[in-house]
Amino acid sequence: MPSFRKPLIVIVLGGPGAGKGTQCELISKNFGFVHLSAGELLRKEAESHSVDGEMINRMMKEGTIVPGSLTVRLLEKAVFNDPSHDRFLIDGFPRNEENNRAFVSVLRDKIRLGRVIHMECQNRFY
Repeated sequence: MPSFRKPLIVIVLGGPGAGKGTQCELISKNFGFVHLSAGELLRKEAESHSVDGEMINRMMKEGTIVPGSLTVRLLEKAVFNDPSHDRFLIDGFPRNEENNRAFVSVLRDKIRLGRVIHMECQNRFY
């Protein structure tokens, strides 16, 4: 990775149904960001039947959480394998402190963290 390329990252967090995906689609369309869903990256890797993919499949069957370090590796690969883009939305990661430590330890000096957007949605309809 060239040292001069530090992509802008915006993290989008919130519970299921809060609208993360919808808002990421709108932001991507209107502001030129690439939308990276941590869940989609994990599912895609699981389908690839790579070593990491097999581990993801095994962990999903066991109901255990995939290590943050693996998700960060997939995010890093997605961000830096496409030199034509330099603005990314990361949807749904980091989800906990372990994820955050993995994210910071690997990507802190390689990216520009622009914002963290936390979305909340009430559980009732009006």
